[in-house]
Amino acid sequence: MCAKKLSIYQTYYLNILKKLALFISVVFHPLLMATYGCLLLFFCIQNTVYDYLTPFDAKWRVTFIVFFFSMIFPALNIFILFRLKRIPSILLSKPSDRTYPYIITALFYFGLFYLLLDVNIWNSIKLFILGGGVAILLTSLINFKTKISAHMVGLGGILGLIISVSQLIKFDMTLFYIIIILIAGLVGSARLILDEHKPYQLYLGFLLGFIVQISLFLGLQKIIFA
Repeated sequence: MCAKKLSIYQTYYLNILKKLALFISVVFHPLLMATYGCLLLFFCIQNTVYDYLTPFDAKWRVTFIVFFFSMIFPALNIFILFRLKRIPSILLSKPSDRTYPYIITALFYFGLFYLLLDVNIWNSIKLFILGGGVAILLTSLINFKTKISAHMVGLGGILGLIISVSQLIKFDMTLFYIIIILIAGLVGSARLILDEHKPYQLYLGFLLGFIVQISLFLGLQKIIFA
């Protein structure tokens, strides 16, 4: 009887844990990462050129444009593919379901980068968007071999952005490095609880996002980004 009750309690708490893991996965969804990156630079990290030298309305305009191109349009694309029966589920749980959505999302990122080229905004933002497109495209290719974590690609990309910008403007952002790494650990744990990935797929995703952003910034370091 005790063993049966224990099993019931275990099942109950496991369900709660999975619901929490699902909530975390939604809050830190890959399609939100570009928007979070903009919000971080414009509003969260105080006393930088991005904070006090960017007009308030410009911050929100750029953030909304990024949100629509990197979240709304790709989400609509996934829904349309689902309705056309090109993919069996909007959750994209199977690697084979992710190819078309990833490639089209990358195209949205490249289109956004092209749109921002003539906009009077910091070049670091433009490079971040370009890096996002490249990372998603690489993710779609790696996806043919293994189900790399797009959640971790996004978080690795944000860490790469913050470290690169910190070096470019000579501003200490150590606290934000720590916060992003902690969030990455939380999201990685959530993906494991939901049985969506193996540990190496999480590490691979984080490294991919991080390396793409760092490589782009370092490769173009001679250009003035600030």
